[in-house]
Amino acid sequence: MNPMTNIKNVLKLSERELAGNSKTSWHDQYRDSAWIFVGGMPYDLTEGDVICVFSQYGEIVNINLVRDKTTGKSRGFAFICYEDQRSTILAVDNLNGIKILNRTIRVDHCEQYRTPNSDLTKIDEMTASLRTEGCAPVVIKTEEISKVIKKEKQHKDKKKKQKDKKSKKKKKKKSKSSESELSDA
Repeated sequence: MNPMTNIKNVLKLSERELAGNSKTSWHDQYRDSAWIFVGGMPYDLTEGDVICVFSQYGEIVNINLVRDKTTGKSRGFAFICYEDQRSTILAVDNLNGIKILNRTIRVDHCEQYRTPNSDLTKIDEMTASLRTEGCAPVVIKTEEISKVIKKEKQHKDKKKKQKDKKSKKKKKKKSKSSESELSDA
C-alpha cells in the first residue's frame, strides 16, 4: 500500500475516534507494545535528530535507525521504543503525516517488533536486556495488586493501633497527674 494512503488511513481512524463513533480506541490493540515505526524520513537524519523530534511525547529508551550495511547511511526509516506505551499514542496521533525537511513522515504502531539479532556481547547490559526482554509495559495481575493493597492496609492498621496505644498512655498520665494535683489541694 502506498505510504501516503497509510497516512490518510491513520488520520481517518483518529478522526472517527474524535467524532465519537467508536466505543474503544483503535490504539487499544497496540497496548502491549511501546514501539512505533517511522518511515519516509530524510536520509541525512541521525539518531539524535530523531530523538529530538520524538522525545517531545515521552522518554525514548531505544531507537533503531535502520542503516545500509555497506555504506552505513540511513535507509529512511526507524523503530522507536518509548518508556511508556501511552507516548506511542501521542506520537502516532501528532506526528503522522508531518513534514521534516520537506519529506512527509509516516508514524504508526508496531505490534510485535523484535530488535535485530546482533552480537549481544559487544553491547552494554541495558541495551542487551532491552533487546531480549523488550520494553513493553509489564501487566500486573489483579491478585498481585490485591496482595499489595492488603499488605498496605495491614501496615496502616498496625500504625493506627500503635498510635491509639500511645494516646491512651498519654491520657492515663494526664488523668493521674490531675488526680494527684486534686488530692494535694
